[in-house]
Amino acid sequence: MEEKKAPEVEENVSMDELLDDGEYGIKKINPGDILTGKVISKNNDEMMVSIGYMSDGIVPSEEFGSYDSMANYNVDDEVEVYVLKMDDGDGNLILSKKKADGIVVWDELQGKFDAQTVFTVKPAEVVKGGVVADISGLRAFIPGSQLDNRYVENMGDFVGKDLDVKIIEFNKEKKKIVLSGRIVKEERKKEAEEKLYETLKKGDLVKGKVTKLMKYGAFVDIGGTDGLVGLDELSWKRVIHPSEVVNEGDEVEVLILNVDKKTKRIALSLKAKFEDPWMTLVEDFEVEDVVDGKVVNMMGFGAFVEIAEGLEGLVHISEISEKRITKPEDELEMGQEVVVKILKIDYDNKKISLSIKEAAGADIDFGDEFEEEEEQEGNTLEALFGDKLKNLKF
Repeated sequence: MEEKKAPEVEENVSMDELLDDGEYGIKKINPGDILTGKVISKNNDEMMVSIGYMSDGIVPSEEFGSYDSMANYNVDDEVEVYVLKMDDGDGNLILSKKKADGIVVWDELQGKFDAQTVFTVKPAEVVKGGVVADISGLRAFIPGSQLDNRYVENMGDFVGKDLDVKIIEFNKEKKKIVLSGRIVKEERKKEAEEKLYETLKKGDLVKGKVTKLMKYGAFVDIGGTDGLVGLDELSWKRVIHPSEVVNEGDEVEVLILNVDKKTKRIALSLKAKFEDPWMTLVEDFEVEDVVDGKVVNMMGFGAFVEIAEGLEGLVHISEISEKRITKPEDELEMGQEVVVKILKIDYDNKKISLSIKEAAGADIDFGDEFEEEEEQEGNTLEALFGDKLKNLKF
Protein backbone atom coordinates (compact mmCIF):
# COMPACT_ATOMS: atom_id res chain seq x y z
CA MET A 1 0.00 0.00 0.00
CA GLU A 2 1.30 3.36 -0.97
CA GLU A 3 2.07 5.54 2.06
CA LYS A 4 0.19 8.83 2.11
CA LYS A 5 2.49 11.81 2.46
CA ALA A 6 1.72 15.22 3.81
CA PRO A 7 1.67 17.91 1.18
CA GLU A 8 4.53 20.30 0.98
CA VAL A 9 3.73 23.42 2.87
CA GLU A 10 4.66 26.72 1.44
CA GLU A 11 6.41 29.16 3.71
CA ASN A 12 3.48 31.60 3.63
CA VAL A 13 0.82 29.00 4.64
CA SER A 14 -0.49 29.71 8.17
CA MET A 15 -1.37 27.14 10.84
CA ASP A 16 -5.06 28.07 10.52
CA GLU A 17 -4.95 27.28 6.79
CA LEU A 18 -3.31 23.96 7.55
CA LEU A 19 -5.97 23.09 10.15
CA ASP A 20 -8.70 24.07 7.70
CA ASP A 21 -7.47 21.40 5.35
CA GLY A 22 -9.15 18.70 7.47
CA GLU A 23 -7.49 15.95 5.46
CA TYR A 24 -5.52 14.77 8.50
CA GLY A 25 -8.44 14.79 10.95
CA ILE A 26 -7.38 17.97 12.74
CA LYS A 27 -10.19 20.43 13.32
CA LYS A 28 -9.91 24.15 13.81
CA ILE A 29 -11.27 25.42 17.15
CA ASN A 30 -11.58 28.78 18.88
CA PRO A 31 -12.26 29.96 22.43
CA GLY A 32 -16.02 29.96 23.01
CA ASP A 33 -16.69 26.93 20.84
CA ILE A 34 -18.89 24.14 22.22
CA LEU A 35 -17.65 20.71 21.19
CA THR A 36 -18.56 17.10 21.80
CA GLY A 37 -15.64 15.06 23.09
CA LYS A 38 -14.88 11.69 24.64
CA VAL A 39 -13.54 11.09 28.15
CA ILE A 40 -10.13 9.43 28.01
CA SER A 41 -9.06 9.70 31.67
CA LYS A 42 -9.80 11.45 34.97
CA ASN A 43 -8.55 11.92 38.51
CA ASN A 44 -9.67 13.97 41.52
CA ASP A 45 -8.53 17.25 39.97
CA GLU A 46 -9.28 17.05 36.27
CA MET A 47 -10.74 15.10 33.40
CA MET A 48 -9.00 14.60 30.05
CA VAL A 49 -11.23 14.86 26.99
CA SER A 50 -10.40 14.09 23.35
CA ILE A 51 -12.05 16.59 21.03
CA GLY A 52 -10.30 15.68 17.75
CA TYR A 53 -7.79 18.49 18.10
CA MET A 54 -4.01 18.20 17.88
CA SER A 55 -4.01 17.98 21.68
CA ASP A 56 -6.49 16.71 24.24
CA GLY A 57 -8.32 19.11 26.51
CA ILE A 58 -8.42 19.37 30.30
CA VAL A 59 -11.63 19.98 32.27
CA PRO A 60 -10.59 21.13 35.79
CA SER A 61 -12.84 19.95 38.63
CA GLU A 62 -13.95 23.54 39.29
CA GLU A 63 -15.38 23.71 35.76
CA PHE A 64 -18.22 21.36 36.71
CA GLY A 65 -21.42 22.92 38.02
CA SER A 66 -22.82 22.27 41.49
CA TYR A 67 -25.43 20.01 39.90
CA ASP A 68 -22.75 17.90 38.17
CA SER A 69 -19.39 16.26 38.92
CA MET A 70 -16.71 14.14 37.32
CA ALA A 71 -18.10 11.17 39.21
CA ASN A 72 -20.98 11.13 36.75
CA TYR A 73 -18.67 10.31 33.82
CA ASN A 74 -16.66 7.27 32.83
CA VAL A 75 -13.95 6.67 30.23
CA ASP A 76 -15.38 6.68 26.66
CA ASP A 77 -18.48 8.69 27.74
CA GLU A 78 -19.39 11.54 25.40
CA VAL A 79 -19.44 14.98 26.96
CA GLU A 80 -20.14 18.51 25.72
CA VAL A 81 -17.46 21.06 26.62
CA TYR A 82 -16.79 24.76 26.17
CA VAL A 83 -13.37 25.95 24.99
CA LEU A 84 -12.03 28.34 27.66
CA LYS A 85 -8.36 28.68 26.64
CA MET A 86 -6.29 27.44 23.74
CA ASP A 87 -3.17 27.40 25.90
CA ASP A 88 -2.90 27.75 29.67
CA GLY A 89 0.83 28.56 29.43
CA ASP A 90 1.84 24.93 29.59
CA GLY A 91 0.40 24.06 26.20
CA ASN A 92 -2.81 22.68 27.64
CA LEU A 93 -6.25 23.22 26.08
CA ILE A 94 -8.61 24.22 28.92
CA LEU A 95 -12.26 23.24 28.70
CA SER A 96 -15.38 23.89 30.81
CA LYS A 97 -18.34 21.60 31.36
CA LYS A 98 -20.52 24.08 33.27
CA LYS A 99 -20.20 26.82 30.63
CA ALA A 100 -21.15 24.36 27.90
CA ASP A 101 -24.13 23.24 29.96
CA GLY A 102 -25.22 26.84 30.50
CA ILE A 103 -25.25 27.62 26.79
CA VAL A 104 -26.73 24.30 25.70
CA VAL A 105 -29.42 24.40 28.39
CA TRP A 106 -30.49 27.93 27.42
CA ASP A 107 -30.84 26.78 23.81
CA GLU A 108 -32.80 23.71 24.90
CA LEU A 109 -35.08 25.78 27.11
CA GLN A 110 -35.67 28.24 24.29
CA GLY A 111 -36.88 25.33 22.19
CA LYS A 112 -39.12 24.06 24.98
CA PHE A 113 -40.57 27.54 25.48
CA ASP A 114 -41.27 27.98 21.76
CA ALA A 115 -42.91 24.55 21.47
CA GLN A 116 -44.57 24.73 24.92
CA THR A 117 -43.08 21.35 25.75
CA VAL A 118 -43.89 19.66 29.05
CA PHE A 119 -40.84 18.55 31.06
CA THR A 120 -40.06 17.55 34.63
CA VAL A 121 -38.22 19.51 37.31
CA LYS A 122 -37.66 19.01 41.02
CA PRO A 123 -38.18 22.12 43.19
CA ALA A 124 -35.16 22.58 45.44
CA GLU A 125 -36.20 25.28 47.90
CA VAL A 126 -38.98 27.61 48.98
CA VAL A 127 -38.40 31.32 48.38
CA LYS A 128 -40.60 34.38 48.72
CA GLY A 129 -43.70 33.88 46.63
CA GLY A 130 -42.86 30.43 45.31
CA VAL A 131 -40.19 27.79 44.84
CA VAL A 132 -36.96 27.49 42.83
CA ALA A 133 -35.99 24.55 40.64
CA ASP A 134 -32.48 23.85 39.28
CA ILE A 135 -32.26 23.07 35.56
CA SER A 136 -28.66 22.02 34.86
CA GLY A 137 -27.35 24.93 36.90
CA LEU A 138 -30.00 27.45 35.85
CA ARG A 139 -32.46 28.70 38.47
CA ALA A 140 -36.09 28.64 37.41
CA PHE A 141 -38.86 30.22 39.48
CA ILE A 142 -42.28 28.66 40.05
CA PRO A 143 -44.78 31.07 41.68
CA GLY A 144 -46.93 29.58 44.43
CA SER A 145 -50.02 30.19 42.30
CA GLN A 146 -48.49 28.10 39.51
CA LEU A 147 -47.62 25.02 41.55
CA ASP A 148 -51.02 23.35 41.36
CA ASN A 149 -54.51 23.84 39.99
CA ARG A 150 -55.78 23.86 43.58
CA TYR A 151 -54.96 26.13 46.49
CA VAL A 152 -51.52 25.33 47.92
CA GLU A 153 -51.35 25.70 51.68
CA ASN A 154 -47.73 24.55 52.13
CA MET A 155 -45.30 25.10 49.24
CA GLY A 156 -42.71 23.01 51.05
CA ASP A 157 -44.74 19.92 50.16
CA PHE A 158 -43.45 20.27 46.58
CA VAL A 159 -39.73 20.45 47.44
CA GLY A 160 -37.77 17.41 46.31
CA LYS A 161 -40.67 15.97 44.30
CA ASP A 162 -41.00 15.67 40.53
CA LEU A 163 -43.24 18.29 38.98
CA ASP A 164 -44.31 18.45 35.33
CA VAL A 165 -44.11 22.02 34.05
CA LYS A 166 -44.19 24.37 31.08
CA ILE A 167 -42.22 27.57 30.63
CA ILE A 168 -44.53 30.58 30.80
CA GLU A 169 -41.85 33.34 30.83
CA PHE A 170 -38.42 33.14 29.20
CA ASN A 171 -35.76 35.84 28.80
CA LYS A 172 -32.22 34.69 28.13
CA GLU A 173 -30.74 38.20 28.36
CA LYS A 174 -32.27 38.79 31.80
CA LYS A 175 -31.62 35.19 32.89
CA LYS A 176 -35.33 34.82 33.67
CA ILE A 177 -37.17 31.50 33.59
CA VAL A 178 -40.67 31.16 35.05
CA LEU A 179 -42.41 27.77 35.12
CA SER A 180 -45.96 26.58 35.69
CA GLY A 181 -47.21 23.24 36.92
CA ARG A 182 -50.77 24.50 37.16
CA ILE A 183 -51.14 24.92 33.40
CA VAL A 184 -50.01 21.34 32.81
CA LYS A 185 -52.50 19.99 35.36
CA GLU A 186 -55.33 22.10 33.97
CA GLU A 187 -54.63 20.92 30.42
CA ARG A 188 -54.49 17.29 31.52
CA LYS A 189 -57.67 17.69 33.53
CA LYS A 190 -59.42 19.18 30.51
CA GLU A 191 -58.31 16.27 28.32
CA ALA A 192 -59.47 13.78 30.93
CA GLU A 193 -62.80 15.60 31.27
CA GLU A 194 -63.44 15.51 27.53
CA LYS A 195 -62.84 11.76 27.45
CA LEU A 196 -64.89 11.24 30.60
CA TYR A 197 -67.89 13.24 29.37
CA GLU A 198 -68.13 10.88 26.41
CA THR A 199 -68.59 7.90 28.74
CA LEU A 200 -70.73 9.30 31.57
CA LYS A 201 -74.44 8.56 31.40
CA LYS A 202 -77.42 9.62 33.46
CA GLY A 203 -78.41 6.82 35.82
CA ASP A 204 -74.92 5.30 36.11
CA LEU A 205 -73.54 4.38 39.52
CA VAL A 206 -69.89 5.47 39.77
CA LYS A 207 -67.23 5.50 42.46
CA GLY A 208 -65.43 8.67 43.48
CA LYS A 209 -63.66 10.58 46.20
CA VAL A 210 -64.99 13.60 48.11
CA THR A 211 -62.67 16.52 47.27
CA LYS A 212 -64.34 19.57 48.81
CA LEU A 213 -67.22 20.44 51.12
CA MET A 214 -69.25 23.60 50.61
CA LYS A 215 -72.34 24.81 52.46
CA TYR A 216 -74.48 23.88 49.44
CA GLY A 217 -73.08 20.37 48.88
CA ALA A 218 -70.06 18.12 48.36
CA PHE A 219 -67.79 17.89 45.31
CA VAL A 220 -66.80 14.36 44.28
CA ASP A 221 -64.01 13.42 41.85
CA ILE A 222 -65.41 10.64 39.68
CA GLY A 223 -62.30 9.93 37.64
CA GLY A 224 -60.75 13.18 36.44
CA THR A 225 -63.56 15.65 36.92
CA ASP A 226 -65.71 16.80 39.82
CA GLY A 227 -69.46 16.43 40.15
CA LEU A 228 -71.67 18.07 42.79
CA VAL A 229 -73.81 16.24 45.31
CA GLY A 230 -76.30 18.91 46.35
CA LEU A 231 -77.25 19.27 50.00
CA ASP A 232 -80.65 17.62 49.47
CA GLU A 233 -79.03 14.69 47.61
CA LEU A 234 -76.67 13.70 50.41
CA SER A 235 -79.23 11.94 52.59
CA TRP A 236 -82.94 11.24 52.95
CA LYS A 237 -82.69 13.05 56.27
CA ARG A 238 -82.48 16.82 56.57
CA VAL A 239 -78.84 17.94 56.24
CA ILE A 240 -77.63 21.36 57.38
CA HIS A 241 -74.00 20.87 56.31
CA PRO A 242 -72.33 18.15 54.16
CA SER A 243 -69.94 17.28 57.02
CA GLU A 244 -72.90 15.60 58.74
CA VAL A 245 -72.76 12.91 56.05
CA VAL A 246 -69.29 12.86 54.43
CA ASN A 247 -65.73 14.13 54.94
CA GLU A 248 -63.06 15.18 52.45
CA GLY A 249 -61.16 12.13 51.22
CA ASP A 250 -64.09 9.72 51.72
CA GLU A 251 -64.57 7.08 49.02
CA VAL A 252 -68.23 7.07 47.94
CA GLU A 253 -70.54 5.58 45.33
CA VAL A 254 -72.86 8.07 43.68
CA LEU A 255 -75.62 8.07 41.10
CA ILE A 256 -75.34 10.38 38.08
CA LEU A 257 -78.46 12.55 37.94
CA ASN A 258 -77.46 14.74 35.00
CA VAL A 259 -74.51 15.47 32.71
CA ASP A 260 -74.34 18.88 31.03
CA LYS A 261 -71.53 18.82 28.46
CA LYS A 262 -71.94 22.50 27.57
CA THR A 263 -71.58 23.89 31.08
CA LYS A 264 -69.32 21.01 32.20
CA ARG A 265 -71.52 20.31 35.20
CA ILE A 266 -72.38 16.93 36.64
CA ALA A 267 -75.17 16.49 39.18
CA LEU A 268 -74.73 13.54 41.54
CA SER A 269 -76.73 11.88 44.29
CA LEU A 270 -75.47 9.94 47.27
CA LYS A 271 -78.90 9.11 48.71
CA ALA A 272 -80.41 7.81 45.45
CA LYS A 273 -78.71 4.43 45.73
CA PHE A 274 -80.53 3.87 49.03
CA GLU A 275 -84.25 3.16 49.31
CA ASP A 276 -86.37 6.16 50.29
CA PRO A 277 -87.56 5.42 53.84
CA TRP A 278 -90.43 7.93 53.63
CA MET A 279 -93.10 5.48 52.48
CA THR A 280 -92.16 2.96 55.14
CA LEU A 281 -92.09 5.50 57.95
CA VAL A 282 -95.35 7.19 57.03
CA GLU A 283 -97.24 3.86 57.27
CA ASP A 284 -97.26 4.31 61.06
CA PHE A 285 -99.27 7.54 60.86
CA GLU A 286 -102.75 8.62 59.77
CA VAL A 287 -104.56 11.90 59.28
CA GLU A 288 -106.03 13.20 62.58
CA ASP A 289 -103.27 11.50 64.61
CA VAL A 290 -101.90 13.66 67.43
CA VAL A 291 -98.20 12.89 67.94
CA ASP A 292 -95.06 14.19 69.59
CA GLY A 293 -92.44 15.91 67.51
CA LYS A 294 -89.36 18.13 67.56
CA VAL A 295 -88.74 21.41 65.75
CA VAL A 296 -85.82 20.80 63.34
CA ASN A 297 -85.98 23.83 61.04
CA MET A 298 -87.77 27.16 60.74
CA MET A 299 -88.53 29.20 57.65
CA GLY A 300 -90.50 32.37 57.15
CA PHE A 301 -93.59 30.39 56.16
CA GLY A 302 -93.52 27.88 59.00
CA ALA A 303 -91.63 25.26 61.02
CA PHE A 304 -90.56 21.74 60.13
CA VAL A 305 -91.23 19.19 62.84
CA GLU A 306 -89.71 15.72 62.93
CA ILE A 307 -92.36 13.20 64.06
CA ALA A 308 -90.09 10.15 63.54
CA GLU A 309 -86.43 9.77 62.72
CA GLY A 310 -86.12 10.84 59.09
CA LEU A 311 -89.79 11.86 58.78
CA GLU A 312 -90.74 15.53 58.88
CA GLY A 313 -93.86 17.57 58.37
CA LEU A 314 -94.56 21.27 57.93
CA VAL A 315 -96.45 23.34 60.46
CA HIS A 316 -97.55 26.37 58.44
CA ILE A 317 -97.19 29.67 60.30
CA SER A 318 -100.98 29.90 60.48
CA GLU A 319 -101.08 26.54 62.29
CA ILE A 320 -98.54 27.37 64.99
CA SER A 321 -100.69 29.44 67.35
CA GLU A 322 -104.16 30.89 67.85
CA LYS A 323 -102.42 34.23 68.16
CA ARG A 324 -101.31 36.10 65.06
CA ILE A 325 -97.52 35.77 64.67
CA THR A 326 -95.15 37.16 62.04
CA LYS A 327 -92.53 34.43 62.20
CA PRO A 328 -92.20 30.93 63.72
CA GLU A 329 -89.54 32.15 66.15
CA ASP A 330 -92.23 34.19 67.95
CA GLU A 331 -93.56 30.95 69.44
CA LEU A 332 -90.98 28.20 68.79
CA GLU A 333 -87.32 27.38 69.28
CA MET A 334 -85.04 24.97 67.45
CA GLY A 335 -85.08 21.56 69.10
CA GLN A 336 -88.26 22.32 71.04
CA GLU A 337 -90.52 19.34 71.78
CA VAL A 338 -94.08 19.96 70.52
CA VAL A 339 -97.37 18.09 70.07
CA VAL A 340 -98.80 18.22 66.56
CA LYS A 341 -101.87 16.99 64.73
CA ILE A 342 -101.54 15.45 61.25
CA LEU A 343 -103.77 17.42 58.87
CA LYS A 344 -102.76 15.89 55.54
CA ILE A 345 -100.41 13.24 54.09
CA ASP A 346 -99.48 13.89 50.46
CA TYR A 347 -98.12 10.53 49.28
CA ASP A 348 -97.34 11.70 45.73
CA ASN A 349 -95.19 14.65 46.81
CA LYS A 350 -94.06 13.07 50.09
CA LYS A 351 -95.28 15.94 52.24
CA ILE A 352 -97.04 16.02 55.61
CA SER A 353 -99.07 18.99 56.88
CA LEU A 354 -99.15 19.44 60.65
CA SER A 355 -100.83 21.74 63.16
CA ILE A 356 -99.78 22.72 66.66
CA LYS A 357 -102.84 24.82 67.45
CA GLU A 358 -105.27 22.05 66.46
CA ALA A 359 -103.31 19.53 68.52
CA ALA A 360 -103.81 21.77 71.56
CA GLY A 361 -107.60 21.55 71.25
CA ALA A 362 -107.82 17.95 70.10
CA ASP A 363 -109.45 15.16 72.10
CA ILE A 364 -106.52 13.02 73.11
CA ASP A 365 -107.03 9.32 73.59
CA PHE A 366 -105.24 8.47 76.82
CA GLY A 367 -105.68 4.75 76.18
CA ASP A 368 -106.86 1.80 78.24
CA GLU A 369 -104.77 2.80 81.25
CA PHE A 370 -106.83 5.98 81.85
CA GLU A 371 -110.10 4.06 81.39
CA GLU A 372 -109.02 1.53 84.00
CA GLU A 373 -108.18 4.30 86.49
CA GLU A 374 -111.59 5.92 85.87
CA GLU A 375 -113.39 2.60 86.39
CA GLN A 376 -111.52 1.97 89.62
CA GLU A 377 -112.43 5.44 90.89
CA GLY A 378 -116.12 4.74 90.16
CA ASN A 379 -116.01 1.43 91.99
CA THR A 380 -114.54 3.12 95.06
CA LEU A 381 -117.36 5.70 95.26
CA GLU A 382 -119.96 3.02 94.88
CA ALA A 383 -118.47 1.01 97.71
CA LEU A 384 -118.52 4.05 100.02
CA PHE A 385 -122.03 5.37 99.35
CA GLY A 386 -123.80 2.32 97.99
CA ASP A 387 -127.45 2.86 97.09
CA LYS A 388 -127.35 6.54 98.05
CA LEU A 389 -125.70 7.35 94.76
CA LYS A 390 -128.57 5.81 92.88
CA ASN A 391 -131.10 8.00 94.58
CA LEU A 392 -129.27 11.26 93.93
CA LYS A 393 -131.03 13.55 91.48
CA PHE A 394 -129.27 16.30 89.55
